[in-house]
Amino acid sequence: MAGAVASGPSGAQPPPNEAAVTPEAGRWAYLDLPTGVAGDMLLAALFDLGLPESVVLEPLAALGLAAAFRLELQEARSAGLRGQRLQVHLLEAPPPERHWAQLRPQLEAAPWPEPLRQRVLAVFECLAQAEATVHGCPPEQVHFHEVGAVDALVDVVGVCAGLLYFGIDHLLASPPPAGHGRVTTAHGTLPLPAPAVLELARRWQMPLASSEGFPAGELSTPTGLALLAVWVRQFGAAPAHTPAAVGIGLGQRQLDRPNLLRLWQPMAPGPEPGSDPGPDPGGASLEWLVVQQCQIDDMDGEALGFLQEQLRAGGALEVYAQPLQMKKGRPGLQLTALVAPDQAEALRQLWWRHSSSLGLRENLEQRWVLPRSATSLASPWGPVAAKRSGGPGGGRCKPEAEELARLALEHGLGWAELRAALQQVAGGADAGV
Repeated sequence: MAGAVASGPSGAQPPPNEAAVTPEAGRWAYLDLPTGVAGDMLLAALFDLGLPESVVLEPLAALGLAAAFRLELQEARSAGLRGQRLQVHLLEAPPPERHWAQLRPQLEAAPWPEPLRQRVLAVFECLAQAEATVHGCPPEQVHFHEVGAVDALVDVVGVCAGLLYFGIDHLLASPPPAGHGRVTTAHGTLPLPAPAVLELARRWQMPLASSEGFPAGELSTPTGLALLAVWVRQFGAAPAHTPAAVGIGLGQRQLDRPNLLRLWQPMAPGPEPGSDPGPDPGGASLEWLVVQQCQIDDMDGEALGFLQEQLRAGGALEVYAQPLQMKKGRPGLQLTALVAPDQAEALRQLWWRHSSSLGLRENLEQRWVLPRSATSLASPWGPVAAKRSGGPGGGRCKPEAEELARLALEHGLGWAELRAALQQVAGGADAGV
């Protein structure tokens, strides 16, 4: 059927990953690219994660392409490793060359959700700008015979729709190798990396891994690299995390090693797979934190104090400093901020603006958190703001330090005297005040 995902040689629908990632599983995903990247490989990995075919077919049908192609998805092997291999079969004669000036209005007018429209337009804009530089013409005059064909529209629209379906806001990725040697295109025989690939990497400052030791041939395509330019926020090793299900997309070429890419999201906060930690007596919950950290030896005390204030005001859950002895015997500080993952980027900008550090370490970690709530204690001196938390034995209740300071000044009482009295009000020595 036109536009349908074929079920493989046997006719049985390939089963999705048993622990398929759900749309609520997280905001980022990691993309491992040992043998490069192409749009069909990335889309195949999303199908391997359990992406419903309707997520890809419906936005393409809205472009009028429902009868123009058929997708064939097969579970296959590459050098002994399994994965999904995707092929786009065209069912109609290729349309004439389309210029970016013609394709862009079609994408802008598509009845899609706005996030999908923005991402698809951004990918094709990247391609148009790169091709324009390579061919020495305005982007509007770029004709998409290579990347504007139906199969490229399937790849770009499908990948963007799939990532959004899984709730992925951005990708982290390993640097992809681009390939070496020669490739035959509509422009004739071209050197590798393909000129558009090289321009995409230069323009958007994307690192390319070495292709040394690979057989001659193309490893990363312009469409694949344009998708990285839009979706990847950082290249390098993945931060510390527990992976959820892994989607494997296989390439079309046979190499001297597995030709694949791997895509996975971090597991949602919770116990490790297969473990049963049992009920927590204090009702603690497990959550993700980003730990941001740097070492500083060239800022004065006031500037360091201001930096910590700005980090707290910017959303850091905690900021603390530890003394260090750094190179040449200089005293320094290791400054650490704990921040919720969705606030990490905003806090990173504060580090660049208010610190002298040229680098910032980040790790994704988990922590157990007891429930807590604001409360008020009835005391001989009136209501006192306090914090109540859960935990074994009924939890703890602790007056706020600012309240102790206020009462000490207002009533001429000592801190220890106030604390002892409020401890009785809060419920005894186990209240932790």
